[in-house]
Amino acid sequence: MHDVRDPELPGRLLVVERDALVPWLRARGDGEFARAVRVCPGWSVRDVLAHCSAALTRVVENRLEPGVFSPESNERDIAERADWPIARVLDELERGMTEAGPVIARADGALDQLALGEWVHAGDVRAALGEPGAYAGPGLPQALALLAEVTRNRGHVPLHADLDDVDEPLKLGGATGERPPGRFIGDAPTLLRLYAGRPVDGAAYELAGVAEQELNIFGRA
Repeated sequence: MHDVRDPELPGRLLVVERDALVPWLRARGDGEFARAVRVCPGWSVRDVLAHCSAALTRVVENRLEPGVFSPESNERDIAERADWPIARVLDELERGMTEAGPVIARADGALDQLALGEWVHAGDVRAALGEPGAYAGPGLPQALALLAEVTRNRGHVPLHADLDDVDEPLKLGGATGERPPGRFIGDAPTLLRLYAGRPVDGAAYELAGVAEQELNIFGRA
């Protein structure tokens, strides 16, 4: 991965995910949006999508006041959309995934993690609806590249990942300093789930030199 930030990368990830996710969601029955999302306690699939669409709309409309994206702010955004038809939520989500990229590109890295979070929440939704490969799909290469950028720019714990499904080793986190990098051996979706604080039940992987909880870049789901 490159050491220089690619400002267009978050937008590319959002567009790839938009093209895969939104048509798939539009084909679901209305009742499926009421299913609980395991990793977001108290939230349904609809709530997660409303949160995602609201966050992107705030970016597009430059409504990023102090306290935005706090638990309280997120709950207010979801409540504001509680009476919307699901089609309207999906329309807003599609617009946000289309238009947020250029805004994120100009933010000098400050909003890059938000784009990665949108991709992770798409995986949360797929998992809740029983879709195999929830945290994989066509956006996986861009998600890995963005994870490398975000962890490097945050000076996160260093890690070298040897991925079963990627040719080149992936270097994550900041400079090693006095701490040698940890080592991960496994597949890319499992690595991303670890960094997102998502369950890795049944996944086969090796992790050495760093604890699972040290990898989580999002805190609580």
